[in-house]
Amino acid sequence: MLSRPKPGESEEDLLEFQNQFLAARASAAATVVRKADKRKGAAGEGREGAAGEGRDVVSFQDFSDMPPILTPGPTKKSKVAGTRVHFAKEDPEDIFEKHDQHITAVISKIIERDTSTSTITAPVPTGEAFPRVFHRSEISSGVMPKSEKISIFAQKMAAKRAAESEKSGEASTAPTQHGPCVNPVNAISSDENKTFQTTGAARVEKSCLVTGEGLRSSTSHEEAERIHKENVEKLKALSQEEIIQERDRLTSQLDPKLVAFLRSKRENRTSQENKSTAEEPKTVQMEHPHCSTVTNSSEKTSENPVLPSVDSLPVKPQKEWIHMDNVEFEKLEWVKDLPQTRQTKTKKGMQARFSLKGDLIPPDADMPTHLGLHHHGEEAERAGYSLQELFHLSRSQFIQQRTLSLQVLGRIVKKAKQGEFASVLKGSVLRLLLDAGFLFLLRFSIDDPIDNVISASIGTLHSLLVSLEDEEYLDKTFSWYQGTKAFPFIPNQEEEEKQDEEDELEKCINKTTGKDKQKDKEDKRDDPDVARYDAIKGLLKTKFHHRLRYILEVVRPPASVVLQIFDILTRVARHSAAACGQLLDCPRLIETVVREFLPVQWSMGMETDDPGPSSLHGVPCAAAMKFLRVLASSGRHAAARLLNTFDMKSRLGRFVVQEPRDLPLLKEEAERLSTETFRLWAIAAGYGQACDIYRDLYPVLVGILQSLPSLITSSIGNTTPGILSVQRAAAVITLLSHVTQTAGCTAELEAQLRSTPMDTEPQIPPPPVSWADITGLLPLVKECTRRCLQEISHTNTWDLLLPLTTTSINFLASYYKAACRQPSLNTVLCNEEVEKLTNRMLLPFLHHAAVLSIWDSLRSCSAVCNPLSCSPLPESVNSIVTLSCAGGKPSLSLPGKKSPYSILTAVLNLICSITNIHKGLVSKFSFILEYKGLQNYLLKISECPTPPVTPSSCWLLRHEYHFQYFVLSLLYKLVAMNPDHTQHASLCHSVSITLLSRLLPGSEHLAHKIISSFTFNPAFMPEGSSGGPQAADLSDILHITSETKQAPPSSVAATSVSPSRGALLEEAFNDLPSIRSCYLTHFIHMEQALNHSKVVYQERTCFVKTSMLPDAKSPILPSDWSFLPLINLYNKVTNAETKGNIVHTLPPDLVNTVTRNLQWIFLLETWRPCSLQSIPTAAKLARLACVFLTGSDLFLEGPVHSYTAALTVFYCQPKFMESLKLDVPLPGLASFYDFYMDLLEQFEGVSFGDPLFGTFVLLPLQRRFSVQLRQALFGEHVSSLRSLSVPLKEFPIHLTLYTFPPEDNVNLLRLYFRTLVTGALRQTWCPVLYVVAVSHVNSFIFSRERVAEEVDAARKNMLRKTYLLVDEGLKKHLLYYKQISSSSPGGFELYDTLPPQREKYLKTVIERQQLAKVAT
Repeated sequence: MLSRPKPGESEEDLLEFQNQFLAARASAAATVVRKADKRKGAAGEGREGAAGEGRDVVSFQDFSDMPPILTPGPTKKSKVAGTRVHFAKEDPEDIFEKHDQHITAVISKIIERDTSTSTITAPVPTGEAFPRVFHRSEISSGVMPKSEKISIFAQKMAAKRAAESEKSGEASTAPTQHGPCVNPVNAISSDENKTFQTTGAARVEKSCLVTGEGLRSSTSHEEAERIHKENVEKLKALSQEEIIQERDRLTSQLDPKLVAFLRSKRENRTSQENKSTAEEPKTVQMEHPHCSTVTNSSEKTSENPVLPSVDSLPVKPQKEWIHMDNVEFEKLEWVKDLPQTRQTKTKKGMQARFSLKGDLIPPDADMPTHLGLHHHGEEAERAGYSLQELFHLSRSQFIQQRTLSLQVLGRIVKKAKQGEFASVLKGSVLRLLLDAGFLFLLRFSIDDPIDNVISASIGTLHSLLVSLEDEEYLDKTFSWYQGTKAFPFIPNQEEEEKQDEEDELEKCINKTTGKDKQKDKEDKRDDPDVARYDAIKGLLKTKFHHRLRYILEVVRPPASVVLQIFDILTRVARHSAAACGQLLDCPRLIETVVREFLPVQWSMGMETDDPGPSSLHGVPCAAAMKFLRVLASSGRHAAARLLNTFDMKSRLGRFVVQEPRDLPLLKEEAERLSTETFRLWAIAAGYGQACDIYRDLYPVLVGILQSLPSLITSSIGNTTPGILSVQRAAAVITLLSHVTQTAGCTAELEAQLRSTPMDTEPQIPPPPVSWADITGLLPLVKECTRRCLQEISHTNTWDLLLPLTTTSINFLASYYKAACRQPSLNTVLCNEEVEKLTNRMLLPFLHHAAVLSIWDSLRSCSAVCNPLSCSPLPESVNSIVTLSCAGGKPSLSLPGKKSPYSILTAVLNLICSITNIHKGLVSKFSFILEYKGLQNYLLKISECPTPPVTPSSCWLLRHEYHFQYFVLSLLYKLVAMNPDHTQHASLCHSVSITLLSRLLPGSEHLAHKIISSFTFNPAFMPEGSSGGPQAADLSDILHITSETKQAPPSSVAATSVSPSRGALLEEAFNDLPSIRSCYLTHFIHMEQALNHSKVVYQERTCFVKTSMLPDAKSPILPSDWSFLPLINLYNKVTNAETKGNIVHTLPPDLVNTVTRNLQWIFLLETWRPCSLQSIPTAAKLARLACVFLTGSDLFLEGPVHSYTAALTVFYCQPKFMESLKLDVPLPGLASFYDFYMDLLEQFEGVSFGDPLFGTFVLLPLQRRFSVQLRQALFGEHVSSLRSLSVPLKEFPIHLTLYTFPPEDNVNLLRLYFRTLVTGALRQTWCPVLYVVAVSHVNSFIFSRERVAEEVDAARKNMLRKTYLLVDEGLKKHLLYYKQISSSSPGGFELYDTLPPQREKYLKTVIERQQLAKVAT
């Protein structure tokens, strides 16, 4: 048996099957059989022999001519059976055959249509060679009804039949063209109308049942009409009763289904005609305007009172237009004139609309339509596009719409980042876009295959991520002190960290390592979730850098798009070291950049006025070099990969050797390329790398230095063209500074290499440059510096040469700093050089009149004094970090044109470097501290609050903190040489304390230097050696200030009188060296960061690991760093107790640690109160309370108790009590209530009734604080009342704060009364709270205010119980209480007799009670 073809077989297989079939000579499955037409019957048999012989009938072998007998009906199945899961156990072919129907059920016979009765007409002769062409305009539109679509041929045939019927004079059944059809009425009425109307029957023109379709003769329609007329005549002859009787008889005899079918047929036809009639008013017949339309006047009035007309359309439809015979006005609304713009005077906001240039269009703007800003969306009368409409267009199928929408969105984003919409729009445009998925819209658009869409997407992504102003200012600060180091652009992930804290429980359950857990967590998060916190990380997760590589390598876009891609890659590289690692690991990305955009050889003749190449492929690009420079700043390993793996050393040499003017590039592009080349080399030299080519290119570098004086000369009076040349020269000096620092490490590394045994770990090899290789640079840089400093009197030239001047001075500082570490240094010659430098260069510059104005501008350009200058922009979003430089910075700002910080920081850096070599020169610079502008600046920053640490502020604050550090270093050197120079010691000491709490990550070395040499130096606290302690004792004796009148609380363990305040100050001042050691030990936990920061600031480049600073989320030390030892000790004890260990006693060194901490806080609060004013009073008291929560008997130690008591009295002064707030979140405390509960439990366990401990327990119980704290003491911890024996004379807080206003919490008042009545609260045990409870109960029971019935009943009940008390003393106190009195032994005064009103009220309450008892 021959096999059948199967799916997947080719044409050759089918041909092979055909050959096999023909070779086998098998019979076909289908044969042709000629059969008679049974439909003709006997009448047609005679014609079958003649005319019917040629008719074909097709039959199939093995199939019956009759269809198979079908089953009566399908079996019932469950409604949910189809939704269940079924597993196929049979072969799919069998299942198909099982459910397949027999073919004869579909095709039983194939028979030709009978055309024997059809009339065949011959074509009409026209006398032409060819028949006339039929045109569609010849067909009248009124031939056929317009309710359905009719072909032109059908319309033509219908017109032909209508013409023939008119000629014969017979009635046509087709509808007329000059009027609407009249609804027919059936003889059988509907159920709703039970009576037959004779007048309606007379109007019947056509039967709904008898149509004549079953008759095959040509007179079928006439026969149907004749039958219909007979029926109508018979109906007219019958009466109404007879009609009803006949109808009932028919309905009873006929099948109910047949009756329902007849009725439904009539209803369907009637509804169709009614529908067509109802639709007629919506259209206007253009070809036959004289034809009237039958409508319902009531419906016309209610639904559409004013009909639209053709005259309202600006374009009149013509007869020849296709499909315009019926004018549908609802579809032609868009061609009409726009309505007038609505003038809304409400306060409700309107949807923002933008022009194609990204400008915001005012809601009342009347703009012409030819601008293309009007469309058919919502509010068509308003010009412009909303963000939602632009989003919709960006996913359009039309390339032009996608491109245009992306370009408009990019312009909107750019203008929004510049703050143009901040004052006119509610909310942030960028936040709205990002929340709507704008980032992923761009990500999807980058994958578009169309080049125009890719270019538009790249441009919009560039507008969103990149800020050219940020890059400009970062390049400007590259030549500043430590300017090559920058913070990563990592968003502040506070919300993400909260989510991470919630996932800590999973870490405890799943025993995976931290690194694996972090990786799993990143993999688990969705891309939108990651992008919500960090846009760059979300894009990297989508592998968008792979797409950018593809665009650069394969798509090869134009030059503008290439530059935007490099800007985006540079922005991604600034994100973090991890992002740089992903870019370096991206396949073929760096290879493509180096090969296509940094070629060693290229040919391109450029004219001076040439706008630039159209394609950057095969041409060196400065943006590509900058991208690699930022990549190299991520770490020494990244720089080594670029230099060695990607052969960047050859590129460095190629672009360094040749002058920019000799490069076949545009002049500006050549300057930028050379500048970025030197900056990349400087970054590599900052790791001690790429110094081997320094020796090869030494003549080139010397030639550049020798040309600097001529550059300075040419810059006089010529500002614009020389900016790029000055930046290039500054980059060269920065490179030489790093090479000098690397050469300064050579001797140290060689000594380590010689002293290290062979079997130890390999050491860092010495760099290939020695100190002798860079000594020849010093005279050339000195001459350049001298020439630059001489231009101080020429403002324009000075501003132009400022980058070169700054970096030249920093080079001299680095040179002398490295020279101190050289064993071959000739000290005598070096001292002579330094003296010449000071006398011939520095002192004349510092004494110049123009320098005085530079010092005076410190305060106006300060970021600390003017925090708004570095505040985030209104359109800043957390997920995209920006430096907020959009639109540029003012001239009088820290990075501005007139900023003094770059030059003054460099000068102070040089002064500190040369005074380390020649200490005798320090006195020559003492006049710097006398500048009035500097003193005002130092005074202001010591009083200003700490500015917030944000990405837009930390990069500026870091440079300002460098300046403050060098000022302190200069003062430290002056005091070291002359101990009597303490004129500005107090001010600078306050600055050092403030600076210590502001230094940012990466400056740990500076913090360590300030602590070790300045903050705890007795020389900078002149009060200690000039009678400060004695003045404090005298103030206490004479009661000069109100806060000194109160005596400190005593101790239960004290054997002698507590020392005076002056004695405590003197002791603390003498213990300053021990205090310094105590605080220095707390830098152990940041030892790694301290070591890295140390090598950076010591400029030991061979040990530097990265040029990217740590993420700056907060300062290095918290604002309350003064309490840090005490907090660390409390955390240590708390963690030990959490693990189940009980801490009974503490070692003596920990006691000393607490004592030193308390001493330092006491010194600061007494002599430097401004340094701790940023810490809330509640936070200070909470940290001081850690003394009682650490161990069991720590607070009983003599020194600890003395300083704690002195600080407690100090914090209980009225000015501190007024600022005390416990209902606000406190830094370091999750819940103050929980903290107070721990304090109460500790008090119950180990207090021994100590008055100092009791004072801390009583502090939060003031009337204005939460009632929960008082309820906790009088409810759950009522046993503590027995030990709260704080004497009234030793209690440092006035009792009015506890008794006023009167208590209104009924539950707490009941607790007060219960403790008094039961004796849990007694005057001898707890005198303070006894007074408080008596005062509140007395006020409550004699209160006459209107209150709720329950409260009034409780009040009277408490008064009755008070009157019936057995304890006469308590009864007298509660009834006769008058007021608080500090002079009274009990703390309050009593009435001799009750006032008349109270006496009367008491009798009334008592008598009512007695009457109630009698009545019962």
